[in-house]
Amino acid sequence: MSLTVVSLLLCGVLANDPATVQNRRLERDQTMAGALFKAGLDSVTVDGLLGALSASEYELKRARAGDQLRLVIRNGQLDTLEVRRNALNEWLVRRDGDRYVGKKREFEREQKVEVIELKVQSSVWDAAKAAGERPEVAMTLADVFAWDIDFYRDVQKGDTMRAVVEKVFAKGRLLGYGNVLAATYKGSTVGSKNIYRYTLPDGATSYFQRDGMSARKTFLKSPLKFANVTSGFGGRFHPILNYFGSHNGVDYGTPTGTPVWAVADGIVTRAGWDNGGGNMVCVRHVLSLETCYLHLSKINVKLNARVFQKDVIGESGSTGLSTGPHLHFGMKRGGAWVNPLNQNFPRADPLPLAQKVLFGETIAPYDAMLDAQPVASVGGAQSSPSAPSGTTTTQ
Repeated sequence: MSLTVVSLLLCGVLANDPATVQNRRLERDQTMAGALFKAGLDSVTVDGLLGALSASEYELKRARAGDQLRLVIRNGQLDTLEVRRNALNEWLVRRDGDRYVGKKREFEREQKVEVIELKVQSSVWDAAKAAGERPEVAMTLADVFAWDIDFYRDVQKGDTMRAVVEKVFAKGRLLGYGNVLAATYKGSTVGSKNIYRYTLPDGATSYFQRDGMSARKTFLKSPLKFANVTSGFGGRFHPILNYFGSHNGVDYGTPTGTPVWAVADGIVTRAGWDNGGGNMVCVRHVLSLETCYLHLSKINVKLNARVFQKDVIGESGSTGLSTGPHLHFGMKRGGAWVNPLNQNFPRADPLPLAQKVLFGETIAPYDAMLDAQPVASVGGAQSSPSAPSGTTTTQ
């Protein structure tokens, strides 16, 4: 494992006070202590630095590959250590006499509400990049539309999305996305979908359609945010067992390690090894339904545990009788296998009647933002002049 080490000779306050600077990155499976020792520091100094980092809320056991280290050494002694993870997470340790003191740097964050518009040419992921947005906004939108849209099977070229989203900035740089406050999807397969985030009087927050019906269904359309259906339900030739037989589920082609969702609330009825299915999880749900997730590389739940919709119950893999990384997803109704792609599920409870007037008043500004003409070319992000007051905050 090679380290990128840059050493520079700097002039100190005095001519005889040279400083050596080392810039390093934590490598995969490397500890902070290991990186500091490799930088040539002695055990007393390393112990002092680790103690100061721990006191400044840097979790040593959760040190990440890629964390950047900047060490300034004067007259053979470490003067300062800076650790940077990202634009919002930096730590500074400095020498104070014969000890080291550390602190986490505080940064001012700004939250804005903006409208983004995506037009699909190949995928939602590529549409986000083409619009000048960070690609993870595609994951955010897939999450809120997960009850009605399968973001692999249902998305077609020419489909469009507009969304009112929270964006978090630091030093003028976009750090990421918060909540989707409202969104509309217009597609050739799924038609037009509008959803709005709304908080009920009891503090519960959910998504609703314009008419007050819940956007949430008892079951998701897919156990993965993005995946390619490589084999459907029914008869097929098995490439390993070398015979033609029934295929009691759907195969999704996806890289090893992809998070797998529980498609609905339920109780884990199986979590372990199956000779053919490899690492497998099964969950019992309402309506005499049971779902099974096969060939996992990792299982995150235990037998008899209660799970909730969108809990990550495992990670996709290629264990058992498998020709490559994928997820086999099966569904039983009343003990018999059924095609998961052909099922229709009821929606959650609608908005209470007493809330409809306030709900309409709440979403009206977001409708105006979604309906406004973009100030830039289609696909770009824009701030709306009609955004509700208070949508820009400083934290």
